[in-house]
Amino acid sequence: MLAAAEQMVVALRSVHVCEPRSHRMRAPVPPGDSLLRRDCGNLASVLHGTQTRSRLRHARLVALANAGCARPVTGIGVERLADGRVSAVVDRGDGRGTALERLGDGELRYLALAVALLAGPGVGPSQAPSEVPSALRTRTVLADGLDRDLDCRQTRELLAAAVAETGAGHVRLLGTVTEAGAARARGTAGAAVVDLVP
Repeated sequence: MLAAAEQMVVALRSVHVCEPRSHRMRAPVPPGDSLLRRDCGNLASVLHGTQTRSRLRHARLVALANAGCARPVTGIGVERLADGRVSAVVDRGDGRGTALERLGDGELRYLALAVALLAGPGVGPSQAPSEVPSALRTRTVLADGLDRDLDCRQTRELLAAAVAETGAGHVRLLGTVTEAGAARARGTAGAAVVDLVP
């Protein structure tokens, strides 16, 4: 009983609730915040950190963004504004970047969920305590309305990324989806769907 309670505490401490709010992600933010907030309003600051912490994960993030955005994505960067705040920029490969604020709601949500899945242990606000072995520090991303504002391609790419990250032991994804999202999840090898309708 005690072991089960300890496992529950460890699991709950590593849960990151991710509810991206596109209107909150459009504004520039102060730099230095490396923990993704629940509403993802500090996405630009977290993206700034992913560039410097892990080039491999950042490259995977760019590839996932390219797979799910309407126009090609060749890079994701951050601009420092005159007032010291930072704003994220999506590089389209044409020499001009698209500011995060100009992306549509679906692309912003997609990008935030991709960051939550790929950015690694430093992205979640609830870190496992140091006494927990690293093998048990798998994060859980909890996303209510996972497929909200996403098209079928974006949902498919996020599900595939979640399966890959889960298989590597980096993260678990638990989300609610619409019927269309559930159908896509059923068609994704490695994803499981629990129907809550009696």
